[in-house]
Amino acid sequence: MRDMAPQPQTLGADIRALRRSRGLTLHDLAGQLNKSVGWMSQVERDMSDPSVADLRALARILNVPLSMLSTKKVLHQDEEGYVVRHHNRRSIGRDIEGLTEELLSPDLTDPFEVVYSHFAPFSRIKMPVTRDTQEVGYMVSGALDLTISGCEFTIHKGDSFRIRGEEFSWANPYKEPAIAIWVIAPPVY
Repeated sequence: MRDMAPQPQTLGADIRALRRSRGLTLHDLAGQLNKSVGWMSQVERDMSDPSVADLRALARILNVPLSMLSTKKVLHQDEEGYVVRHHNRRSIGRDIEGLTEELLSPDLTDPFEVVYSHFAPFSRIKMPVTRDTQEVGYMVSGALDLTISGCEFTIHKGDSFRIRGEEFSWANPYKEPAIAIWVIAPPVY
């Protein structure tokens, strides 16, 4: 009988998941890093540790913040793969003024990711976004103006929404921060 307990997720597993979600092969990623495929394979299997310069290059190529590739802190080994404590969330996302995002999923190896998004008052995304994903969001607090495929909506606390590969943009023109939980498949961070 197969053991159903999750395997501890490591930096190598996260890099592999990010590489695959971007449609890159080991050869593609190694080439962009000017490294051998063997070295890249060893990194993904946690047999070799990338230098800080390598991690910076990986973050740039995979289009994630460097903090996404930082060492995860797990207080109790039995929680790894199951629990993410509030103070151990990893910052993710792109540099968008007024938006702070954290990974709620224990790691990057699932076919989806769960993201905590904090939209500062009077913030907005400058350019609309289109991603080859399916996304569902739930507004925990505040309000957010969403434009999805040209349709405008104001999403309030308790409301939910869905985006299926459509162009979207957001704005929080209100005095209060807006907080949303997003489920994104496949992962984009």
